[in-house]
Amino acid sequence: MSPLIRFLAVACLSVPLAAFQTDSSILAKLGHSQHGEAFDTGPREKPWPIAGIGVAHFPITTKNPEVQRWFDQGNALLHSFWDYEAERSFRWCLKLEPDNPMPYWGLARASMLRGSGGEDRPAEMIREAVKRKARASEREQLYIDALAAELLPDPLHESNRRNGSNRGNKILETLCVKYPGDMEARALLALNTMGSSRYGAELMIREVLAKQPDHPGAHHYRIHNWDYHEPEQALDSAFRYGQIVTGIGHALHMPGHIFSIVGMWNEAAISMDAATRREKQYMQERLTFPFNNWNYGHNLNYLSYIQSQLGMAHASIFSAQQLIDAPLDPQGNDDSAYSTHSYGIAAMARALTKFERWDDLLKENAIPWRDIFADKANRTYFEMRAHLGKGDIDKAEKSLDAHAALKKDLEKNKQFSDMYEIQAAELRGRLGLARGESLDGLKFLSEAAEKEFDLQKTYADPPVYPEALYNSLGEAYLQVKSPLLAATAFEKALTLTHNDLFALSGLVRAYASAGEKAKAEDAMARLLFVSADADKGLPILARAMATGITAAPRDSSPRPQRNYLRTSLEQFGPNRWEPYAAPPLDVKDAEGKRVTLDDYKGKNVILVFYLGQECPHCMRQLHDIGGKQSDWERLNTVVLAVSSTPPDENAKGLKAFGNLPVLLLSDDHYANARRFHSYDDFEEAELHSTILIDRNGRVHWARNGGDPFSDMSFLVKQVERMNAPASTLTARN
Repeated sequence: MSPLIRFLAVACLSVPLAAFQTDSSILAKLGHSQHGEAFDTGPREKPWPIAGIGVAHFPITTKNPEVQRWFDQGNALLHSFWDYEAERSFRWCLKLEPDNPMPYWGLARASMLRGSGGEDRPAEMIREAVKRKARASEREQLYIDALAAELLPDPLHESNRRNGSNRGNKILETLCVKYPGDMEARALLALNTMGSSRYGAELMIREVLAKQPDHPGAHHYRIHNWDYHEPEQALDSAFRYGQIVTGIGHALHMPGHIFSIVGMWNEAAISMDAATRREKQYMQERLTFPFNNWNYGHNLNYLSYIQSQLGMAHASIFSAQQLIDAPLDPQGNDDSAYSTHSYGIAAMARALTKFERWDDLLKENAIPWRDIFADKANRTYFEMRAHLGKGDIDKAEKSLDAHAALKKDLEKNKQFSDMYEIQAAELRGRLGLARGESLDGLKFLSEAAEKEFDLQKTYADPPVYPEALYNSLGEAYLQVKSPLLAATAFEKALTLTHNDLFALSGLVRAYASAGEKAKAEDAMARLLFVSADADKGLPILARAMATGITAAPRDSSPRPQRNYLRTSLEQFGPNRWEPYAAPPLDVKDAEGKRVTLDDYKGKNVILVFYLGQECPHCMRQLHDIGGKQSDWERLNTVVLAVSSTPPDENAKGLKAFGNLPVLLLSDDHYANARRFHSYDDFEEAELHSTILIDRNGRVHWARNGGDPFSDMSFLVKQVERMNAPASTLTARN
């Protein structure tokens, strides 16, 4: 047994874990909140004034003007769904005024938004507000009662969540009537009813905007209210929301939904690009990661899609590659369907397919396919598309067989069944057409197109299927010399995807082939506007130009647009997320000598903040890290473990148990812990942190919180990933 193993085993066994489960002061010492499990989740550092969030004043009963300022910031942030930063503001209100019930009400709303910390957390927060509500005004008590009615079970009735929402909305209605000047109640009621009662929500939004024309929540909720139904109703708010709330990624993102659905691709690209830049700027300033930002993956995936709609192949692939390259995380960026990494795989496969990059699609490691059902099905699908694109029917048939063989596992993967069935029909249709079996090919492709159309009607932000299959059907009709049927298919595609470059290209060719010159010129005019900044030499555009049809570019959108490429977006942040430079590390070793990160230039560093030798969880973590010593040596990596333990105490441990493969370091007055987000400002306590720093001193990944990180295999894989060369796919575009 190694000295490290002996040392840590003794430390772990010397204090029973059960002893730490009831004493809240010891739990706090071990990194857990003294206020209970609900406070172990969420931000642990004090807030700062955030600019560009809009104004939404919500007066509360308080003796401290600073509490009101932070509460207003939290409320404005919630109106743009930035729950994490809103929670930080509400927690600081409690730091300043622990018995004020309204910050607990704000915390309950924040933890509801994204389900952070589990389903019970919002209920725990609102219970704390209810306990203290006698300290609040009658108006505030109604707000607390409304949220309590929604979140807490009715002891007299067995009810589901929907009934709870109805009970809460009734109390909000009372608020609206009793306090006619309170626009926050109307905004919240509009939020709760948007999409289900569009007209009612719209009337409340209009009432709010009549009094507060720049209320961030009113504009935001109007966009959601009309997102899938009559999106033109939200165009005014789409333009205004992004102007009044420039400091929140989601606020810049949401107008892009409306612009996309109505076919205003330049405005949509501006919205999504500005949003991703703002999120990257925030991550750079606050030293966080893409997996800490709930909307980042969806946002960048949407941008990649929009860029493809503008014919910007290089930009679309670059955005997809950023998603793939984002740091992985066992909780925040894993193999789940809506993780950043999963979005990246989907976006890359979509872009390479749309732009007929068949060799890249087949290139080993261009797409990091995983050993999960969705990726197995998608890989065989996209590889067959590539083989058909290259004219290799034999390999295409083998890919189809591999895709068909996966059907036996579909019962265990029902969430993918709709996609799989569409893929299966499409691939059979494409193969039939490639073999010259036109009737069968068109039959299966028509079936797939109808199913994909119905799927896109239910979810189109962006569409989950890589191509609009009515476009593919139109191309098939052109292949069999049926231009009018082709035109019908392309027009059908345009009913869902307005100003779709790929459909417009097809229309030009279909109408030109049918002798409908005026219609071909109209389609060409729209195509030339949409593709004005497209990459040169795109096959889809070259085929339209080959018809000889000419026209002056014309925008058929419902409003005038700015040009994406000519709109400066640098003010919102950088174009690429990159690992951030590590903050200064200035600690002392067991001999009292100064140690900094500069001492380890050229090496990867695993930096661990632990809570001292009395913490059994910490000792177990260091034991597990030490057990991977051969991996760290192979990967040119050192392990630095920092705590507030004085150097002489660390020296005693080293003297008693010999040389450790982990260097124990002392952090005086928690200065380093604060710099590395390993200190709880609310409760003035140390936290656990595990941080990966590359050989150039850049932080690639970190986990901070109440528990030490324990997945050693993940750490090994991520250090390997840090050492790997960057992808070359985007560099060749």
